[in-house]
Amino acid sequence: MDQNSSPKVKFFSGEQIPVELHKVRIVQKLHLKPIDERLKAIKQGGFNTFLLNTADIFLDMLTDSGTNAMSDNQQASMLQADDAYAGSQSFYRMEAAIKEVFGKELVLPVHQGRAAENVISKTFIKPGDAIPMNYHFTTTKAHMELNGGEIFEIFTEEALKIKSKHPFKGNIDIHKLRELIARFGKEHIPFIRMEASTNLIGGQPFSIANMREVRKVADEFGIMMVLDASLIGENAWFIKQREAEFATTSIKEILRTMCGICDIVYFSSRKVSSTRGGGICTNNKDLYMQMRELIPLYEGFLTYGGMSVREIEAMAVGLYETTDETVISQSPGFIEYAVNELDRLGIPVITPAGALGAHVDAMSFLPHIPQSEYPAGALAAALYIISGCRGMERGTISSVRLENGEDLLADMELLRLAFPRRVFTLSQTKFLIDRINWLYQNRELVGGLKFTEEPKVLRFFMGRLDAVSDWPEKLVAKFKQDFGDSL
Repeated sequence: MDQNSSPKVKFFSGEQIPVELHKVRIVQKLHLKPIDERLKAIKQGGFNTFLLNTADIFLDMLTDSGTNAMSDNQQASMLQADDAYAGSQSFYRMEAAIKEVFGKELVLPVHQGRAAENVISKTFIKPGDAIPMNYHFTTTKAHMELNGGEIFEIFTEEALKIKSKHPFKGNIDIHKLRELIARFGKEHIPFIRMEASTNLIGGQPFSIANMREVRKVADEFGIMMVLDASLIGENAWFIKQREAEFATTSIKEILRTMCGICDIVYFSSRKVSSTRGGGICTNNKDLYMQMRELIPLYEGFLTYGGMSVREIEAMAVGLYETTDETVISQSPGFIEYAVNELDRLGIPVITPAGALGAHVDAMSFLPHIPQSEYPAGALAAALYIISGCRGMERGTISSVRLENGEDLLADMELLRLAFPRRVFTLSQTKFLIDRINWLYQNRELVGGLKFTEEPKVLRFFMGRLDAVSDWPEKLVAKFKQDFGDSL
């Protein structure tokens, strides 16, 4: 065990739990409101956890985007920000960090990850193009389709298995990749995208061995590789833990190896370095010049890219910290603990534990709710009602409606419970597990949802729903019966 990594300490009682290698010096007050107030809040929010007010939330596990705890060094760095519109020294410090951590010399700043997706899609995708990837992300899919492309998820047969021991469920299926190239022709495939780690199928990582196989095919046909590096730190951690070749390799070396395989690397700093913002980087001058002109048009000048310089300073420090095993292992350690405990209790959860959060399988949890009534959304709403914990639906609500009026049913119906870096305590995690366990024992009380207000694009952000019956009231009544006045 590296002295800088996050240890699993075995207690005299036999229990093995993750131990935080940080101390808490600034705290923020939380609220755990009575269940009747939580029921009122979810109704006002249209049974969409995105529309809840944080004053009504106890544990906010919606996402890790922009919610990771910054370090003392990041906070301190913000005081040296150079707020020049052009030529800011803050940008050059961020540029140096990207060069050091990702090994890419040419850097374009953007205000967040989806802005990078917009620039890349507008630059390289044309109508009729096919974009192969290990799995899509919601904003990625939207940007690529708006520019006339069609995404193809060419994952392996292990990817969608709920219970599995496969270490790299985020791998690309090489046979499917070759079939796709043969079908569309290399001239209609602008790039191959790999996401570290696959957000919508449980935060599952890919291996460097798989990346090398993809690179071999890409070189054979002259196709670019693009890496979404938003969760690259955690993917690197899993590579170190699960890929024998890299067991003794430093995280810094693993990061450089991953990025070195790809032509373009883009990231959301909200995930990778605990700040707002993002970036695109490459070593290819031609690719850089093709994208560069869109930065002033959509983002801002080339040395701030829509970000505040304070965020840029903190991003630079956060990128260096991504090479620190103490930093990147904390979230996976807590996720693994939660997943193992839920699995021990018989609760259907994605295994092995991945990045970003614990992912509960809503279709197995609520088998009586059809996908057309959004079981993952219903589970997210039910958990909030009985615990005050806000998770995120990652299922058919996060999908789209087809031209025939039917939902494009998601491959998986997941309730994602995000574990931002260095935010939650073990007692809070145990509280979450306890409430999920109670909900599972009373799962027959949970019913479905229906849309009452449905945006055409990215409906999961702002859409409103309602319960198909009075199941929320019945759930509250049973909770009061079992817990009395307890929150």
